Amino acid sequence: MPFTIACGWRPGLLGRTTELHARYYAQAFGFGPRFEAVVAGGLAEFVPRLRDTRNQIWAALDGETVIGTIAIDGQDMAPAAHLRWFILHEAAQGTGIGRALLQAALAHVDAQGFAETRLWTFAGLNPARRLYERHGFAMADERPGDQWGEPVMEQLFIRPRAS
Repeated sequence: MPFTIACGWRPGLLGRTTELHARYYAQAFGFGPRFEAVVAGGLAEFVPRLRDTRNQIWAALDGETVIGTIAIDGQDMAPAAHLRWFILHEAAQGTGIGRALLQAALAHVDAQGFAETRLWTFAGLNPARRLYERHGFAMADERPGDQWGEPVMEQLFIRPRAS
């Protein structure tokens, strides 16, 4: 699948990122409107903060269609970088697009000199977990949670600063 990686906000990015998350997690895990609202609210709060160079978002594009996203929030967990809103359209999964997005985000983290990168996910997302671990992340915490509207086993992964 041909694709490009675009850095920064673009018209429709918030809506498309929210849609990709809502559709995937509704189908795969039964998440509902609470999950979609949390994703949309977090993105709406984050995007105005892109003026700060610690923060960035990337989109994987098939032509002009957003087929994946990832973001680094450099403020909410400072001095750690927070990897957020990593999602791919189902047709893009397993194609290397996720790896390219993650590499772009981690290159930004390293260039900004963050002490570490943190991400929260939950048990059951095994392909994503393997991708994270191949890029230096290790699970640091695991606990039950229901912030997404359904009970899950939340997991914190941490990647120390690259040497």
